[in-house]
Amino acid sequence: MTFFQQLVATTEEARNELLSTSILQAGAEGDISLNQYIAFLEEAYHHVKHTVPLLMACGARLPMEADWLRNAVAEYIEEEIGHDEWILNDIKACGGDAEAVRHGQPRLATELMVSYAYDTIQRNNPISFFGMVLVLEGTSVQLATGAAKAIQESLALPDAAFSYLTSHGTLDLEHIDFYEGLMNRVTQEEDQQAIIHCAKVMFRLYGDIFRSLPTQ
Repeated sequence: MTFFQQLVATTEEARNELLSTSILQAGAEGDISLNQYIAFLEEAYHHVKHTVPLLMACGARLPMEADWLRNAVAEYIEEEIGHDEWILNDIKACGGDAEAVRHGQPRLATELMVSYAYDTIQRNNPISFFGMVLVLEGTSVQLATGAAKAIQESLALPDAAFSYLTSHGTLDLEHIDFYEGLMNRVTQEEDQQAIIHCAKVMFRLYGDIFRSLPTQ
């Protein structure tokens, strides 16, 4: 079994718990309100805006022997720049106040997830951040594109309201293949366990964001 296969298998229970969240299941069927969709986008903005800074923090703390992984971090940064602005554009297209979101505060669940990401890079092993990458990219591959189509049909919103979801469903499908190759080059037991632990925690924290969204 490769490390990527081990990572997926070991985190299956935590992943299934996230996917069983009621609003995620409703979203996959298009059965959510405009208020709920905008609330989701607001929280997405408040964690996605940290993606590039988190990648930079991770890359800066990687040891020299992991220089091959630092190069991959640079590629991720190039891919992720500007995605937070996509989300604000989606909010505008939904009739929401994007500037209020930009200058607003996240829900507690979002703040805690972002805080843990920074903390685990600084306090633990910086490579553990790749556990978060699995959670965010793996979830979007499974849900994003299908949910976007269902929600759009249900709420009769324009294509411009779904640039974040539709683009990430496609982009992250490509990223997962890249990610799998990277993870299979991680050979140190300490590094592997750090990634697994972070992924399990992140599945819980990411699920808490969805559980904190409005129920209607």
